[in-house]
This record gives sequence, structure tokens and C-alpha cells, in this order.
Amino acid sequence: MEEGKEGGTWLGISKKGKMAALTNYMQPKTDKNAKGRGALVTNFLTSDLDSYSYLKKVSVEGHLYNGFNLIAADFNTTKGDVICYYGNKGEPEPIFLNPGTYGLSNSLLDTPWKKLQYGKQLFTEVIKRSQDLAREDLVQELLTVMNNQEPQLPDPAIEDQGKEYIRPILNKYAAVCVRCPGYGTRTNTVVLIDSEGHVTFTERNLVNADVSQWETSTYEFELHTATSDHRD
Repeated sequence: MEEGKEGGTWLGISKKGKMAALTNYMQPKTDKNAKGRGALVTNFLTSDLDSYSYLKKVSVEGHLYNGFNLIAADFNTTKGDVICYYGNKGEPEPIFLNPGTYGLSNSLLDTPWKKLQYGKQLFTEVIKRSQDLAREDLVQELLTVMNNQEPQLPDPAIEDQGKEYIRPILNKYAAVCVRCPGYGTRTNTVVLIDSEGHVTFTERNLVNADVSQWETSTYEFELHTATSDHRD
């Protein structure tokens, strides 16, 4: 429930079509003097660098931060979308992500934690039916996926990475949605972008650290991506 060390955000999208999302990499011991990670998202949203170039720049200073994963994307309805990934506990270079379904938790991209694989399975089942769902219903079904509290155990990979830090809460931590006293999921975000660049951004936030109180906000806007297609 801690506030960000130096501000910033975990996830954001701009009207210019730049989107970024950040997760921490679970590690038993962290460096309290490391640079704050929240600005990694906001700096991309306000920069003129494309997603790969930005992550390449971040990778040079990756060692200055505690563990993190960063997704950066450029959405463009005419040129096509570009999505890239960098994790400072993984490969030294960012990678381009091909079209597909990916899962990211508090380890490297697509690390086969059981809860991650289960979450991808639930997500894929919703997406298969998405053409038959109204936008509002699709958002609600995705929120339901993110609030699944069924522990996926045993998971030696989580235990090996988290060691003594994670064992006391392993039964709760091994679910898609984590609910522990003083620790857990406090925000769900669903971002839908259609082929015409219409964005629906829905966020569900915990109120006053009370798991019985949530508030949901939805924002809709059009991407203002540059295009050479000018019509009179």
C-alpha cells in the first residue's frame, strides 16, 4: 500500500498513442537507495522517443533500479502498432513483441508461474467470446478475470524467487488477485483500443484500503496519431 517513491505511475496511455506499463520484479531484498521506478512510465509518455529507442535508453541505466519490467508501445492506426519489452533482471536488450497473448507478473515476461498461466487461460477464454460482447460487458468480464482469488499451488518457481519474503503470504500471493492484510491488489485497469483508434480506459481503485470499497472510472478518447492521409 506504499505510495510511489518519487511519484510517476504504473500504467498510462497518451492521446498520441504512447502507452507504458510497469511491474516490480519480486526480490527478497531491495535497495532503498535505488532510483524510483514510477518515472519510467511517465518519462516515456512525455518523450518523443519511439518505444524501442526509449527502452534501449532505459536499459543502459537498468542497474540503478530495483527489479522491474517495462512495456512500452506506440499505437498508430495507419502505420501499425509497435510494442516492446525490457526487464532489468533479464536480457540486456529490449525486444519487440509479435502479435499474440502475453502475461506479465512480478517476474520476467511470460515466466510460467501457475497464476500467470491461469490468468492467461481465463483472459483467452474471454477474448474468444469478445466479438459477441458489448464493450461494457467485455470490460466487466476482464475485471472478473483480474479479481480471481483462487491460489494456484504448489508453485516452486514463486517460492524460489521470493524465498523467505514470500512464504508467509504464499497462499494468497499465488492467486491472480492478491488479498492480504496490508498488501495486495489495489487497482485493476482495462485498456481497449479499437481499429479506429478509439480508446476505452477503465480503472477500478481500492478506497481507503478497504477491500469492500471500490470506485470505477472510465475515460474515452480518440488517438491523435500522426498520419499522412489528408483529405479535403
